[in-house]
Amino acid sequence: MAKITFDGIEVEVEDGTTILQAARKIGGSVVPPAMCYYTPLKGSGGKCRVCLVKVTQGSAKDPRPMPKLVASCITPVQDGMVVENTTNEDVMNARKGIVEMLLINHPLDCPICDQAGECDLQDLSYEHGVSATRYEEERRTFNKVDLGPYIQLHMTRCILCYRCVYTADQITPNRVHGVLGRGDAAEIGTYIENVIDNDFSGNVIDVCPVGALTDKTWRFKNRVWFTKPMDAHRDCPTCSGKVTLWTRGEEVLRVTARKDQYNEVEEFICNTCRFDKKETKDWTIEGPRHINRNSVISVNHYELPVLNVPIVPNLPSSTKKNLPQA
Repeated sequence: MAKITFDGIEVEVEDGTTILQAARKIGGSVVPPAMCYYTPLKGSGGKCRVCLVKVTQGSAKDPRPMPKLVASCITPVQDGMVVENTTNEDVMNARKGIVEMLLINHPLDCPICDQAGECDLQDLSYEHGVSATRYEEERRTFNKVDLGPYIQLHMTRCILCYRCVYTADQITPNRVHGVLGRGDAAEIGTYIENVIDNDFSGNVIDVCPVGALTDKTWRFKNRVWFTKPMDAHRDCPTCSGKVTLWTRGEEVLRVTARKDQYNEVEEFICNTCRFDKKETKDWTIEGPRHINRNSVISVNHYELPVLNVPIVPNLPSSTKKNLPQA
């Protein structure tokens, strides 16, 4: 075990744990953001650099500080390590610069983007971005590409986090897409206009932190903050069958995998559950999905207080509220 002090808070973690995971054990606002790191995907991290932190003491044995900011998602902890994140001015300035770089080519199309309201880059730019850009050159643009009947690629929005590539590599057979080109010409694409077609291909939509990969069955149907997420499950021979239904009234507008407070998928789901089962009769409804992360969805008051808690079992804790007394 190793003890690490993160923004003045001491936490003990297992050897080999990364700084980011140690910070997540503490939780709250001290946790560095992450645009490319994804816990279920091996090898992810170290690409977007938004999780940079300052190590002011390397370890108890070697108290010297690390000379440069380090990526917390791929840097293992050492016993006695002291790390600064939100308390370090250099870290915040670096994060501000990284956000500006990510937004250089990213289009300002949030009003029409299906990812708006649950976009990691949107949250990051709100917290660390600036109101005006210093970039004067022409932005790079790409044509929209259909990656099969269910997925559309907006490469103009892509930040090259590689999450979709790792997902296709690790949970699907015969990956046909990847990163083509080098430098500022790099792009996500398929070889010889192949389509992405396998039972778990829809998961690349869930892992995308921006609106680069979108669900064609959900596109332009509604805004996410007008929908109500409901936990549901079904007996599925291909996957766990545990999903979140995004509903409006009796209509199921889309189906996604369940995600944790860091917007990471808990269990990957198959395309049958995601794209073909769009009626409530196909599912066993468990109840409202509580959104733990800071999001426009979580402040939408779809979880109403329940007065007779003992009568209704298995309620999310967020619904168990005491009403003010008159």
